[in-house]
Amino acid sequence: MRRQVFRSPESRALELFHRAPVIHLATTTPEGAPVLRALDGVLLDEGVCFHGARAGEKARCLDRPAVVSAEELVAHLPSWMIHPTQPCPASTLYRSVQVHGTLREVTDPDRKVAVLMALMRRWQPEGRYLPLDPAQDHDGRELGATLVFAVDLERVDGKEKLCQNRAPEETLSILAGLWRRGAPGDVAAIEIIREANPGLPTPPFLAAEGVRLQAALGREDVAEVEALLRGEYWWAGTPAELVGPVHLASPAWVGARAPDGALVGSARATSDGKTAWVYDVVVAPAWRGRGLGQRLMTLLLDHPAVRGARAVMMRTRDAQGLYARFGFVDTATLPKPWPTASDMVLRRPGA
Repeated sequence: MRRQVFRSPESRALELFHRAPVIHLATTTPEGAPVLRALDGVLLDEGVCFHGARAGEKARCLDRPAVVSAEELVAHLPSWMIHPTQPCPASTLYRSVQVHGTLREVTDPDRKVAVLMALMRRWQPEGRYLPLDPAQDHDGRELGATLVFAVDLERVDGKEKLCQNRAPEETLSILAGLWRRGAPGDVAAIEIIREANPGLPTPPFLAAEGVRLQAALGREDVAEVEALLRGEYWWAGTPAELVGPVHLASPAWVGARAPDGALVGSARATSDGKTAWVYDVVVAPAWRGRGLGQRLMTLLLDHPAVRGARAVMMRTRDAQGLYARFGFVDTATLPKPWPTASDMVLRRPGA
C-alpha cells in the first residue's frame, strides 16, 4: 500500500466480511486462466469460507493461490466539495480488505456443517430451516455433493480511505458538503470520517457546548437509546424491543454524547419528502435545562431528510414551549384544512 496512512488494523479490516453483501474471489485455473467470481461468504476460523458445486470452475482451482476481497463505499466526493471549479479533486471514500492465501477444500464433515450453517444464519436470519446433520443419510448425500471452500488468512490488507491525508480545512469543507447534499449515505459518511480523523475540529453545523453532537446514530447505539427512553410516557405500553427497529428505520437519527462518551440526547424523524414526523426527542435527566433539547431539534430540522419537507409534524403533551420556539403550533388553532376532519388510527391486536 503506497500510503500507509490509509492502512486499517487487521481486525477492523476483517469485519468487512461480516458486513459486505458480496465478496469477490480471484484465482487461476491450472492452465493459468484468470477466474473472478462474486460469492456469498462468511469469515470463520478456517478463513473466508463459501460453497459451490464439485463440477464448478472453482473446484478446478483448489490448492492454488487466491485473493478474496470485500469493499464498502462510504461516499463519492464531487470536486466542488474541495475546489469550486477544478475537476481533479473529485474522489471516492471507501473501506476495503483483501485476503491473500490458498484456496482449499474443507473436508471435515463437522467443519463443513459449521460453514454451511454460518452461511444460513447470515443470509436467512429468520430461521425456518432444519439444522444440517451429517449423521443423517439425506444430509450426508447433500454434504457430499457440496464443496466447501476456504481461503486461509495468509496475508490481510485493509484500507480505509477516509480523508486522513487531507488538511483539516479541506475535510471540514467535505463534511459541510455532505451535510448540504444529503444523498443516501452522506450523513452516515460524516460520522465515519470524523471517527477516522479524531483530531479534526468540530464542523460548525455540529457545534455544541459541552457535548459532541452526532449527525447519525446506528446499530451500535440502540442499547443506549433504549436506556434513555426507558420510562418515558410515550413508550408506556409499547414493547421496548421496538425501540431499535424504529430508530434504525428512521432516515434521520441524531444524538449527543457527553465528554465521557455516554449518549445523553437523541431525536429521530421520518419523512416522505413532503411531510416529516419528529419522534423520540429525549435528553438524559442530568442534562435537562441546558438547552440540549433545543440544539438537537435545530440539528434534526436541518437534517437532509427533514429540511425539505413542507410540513413537520409531532405530538407532545408536555413540551409545547420548546417546540413553539421552532414555529410549531397546535393544529387545533389552524384554519381548515388544518386540523383535518378527524384523527384516525388502526390499532392491531397486541399493539
